[in-house]
Amino acid sequence: MLFHSNMMRHAPPSNEIVVDGFESFEYSQYHPIHHHVAVDKETDFFIYFTDSELRRKGRMTDVQKRRRQHLEQSLGRPDPKSIELDMREAIEVALRGTVTATVYSDDHKAYIRSMKPLKTKISHKITPGSQHRDRRNNLWPINLLDFLIRHSSANHKRETIAWSKRRQSSAERLAILLVWRNYIKRRREKSRASPTPAMERGMMGRPLAVSELFSGRLFRGHVELPQRWVDYYDRKVETRALKVNRRHELVYGY
Repeated sequence: MLFHSNMMRHAPPSNEIVVDGFESFEYSQYHPIHHHVAVDKETDFFIYFTDSELRRKGRMTDVQKRRRQHLEQSLGRPDPKSIELDMREAIEVALRGTVTATVYSDDHKAYIRSMKPLKTKISHKITPGSQHRDRRNNLWPINLLDFLIRHSSANHKRETIAWSKRRQSSAERLAILLVWRNYIKRRREKSRASPTPAMERGMMGRPLAVSELFSGRLFRGHVELPQRWVDYYDRKVETRALKVNRRHELVYGY
């Protein structure tokens, strides 16, 4: 998170981004979450993400409905406006420094509401979620990222025993994938000459080596983070079902 935020200080603004919510869960399937991701449309550069905890939905048996009711009575219910608020921050940070921009998304109604208060003048291009998702689809950059996240992260696979126990940890793993995707991995697997997304944006001249990534120490006190990433760094994001949610209290990490 510190490395990426430091790189973004001098990055060119994005005038066209694609956004979507990547659905997974924490602790158990009674605690679904969305990671709201924003990608630069022309370069596949993974700009930023936030998260929302959700209420379990979809088809459930009577036993499952009673279980959900019991959990909500004891632990409380997620904010029904969480998707709108958290997507707003994702878009706001992704468009930082941009006066006018085009945002591509599916037809989720909360996304429309999330853009209204933003200062950037936005042209919102909606692609129905039912439309075939191939390279000709305007949402292809975000669909490709979704595929890559599920392929590369065991905690987000459809059937797994490696699911995230905390969405805090899920966010930390996604931050690692973000840096790998942007600065280390080439855009095209079949071409050795393919640039990384960061190279496409003019932020680097070559792919970053892992040894280079860890060659210098970064301190939280020297790097400005967006608000949600401040919470991630401090490990303030809590999982309702857990009695103990440990925070980042290591003095030398700041």
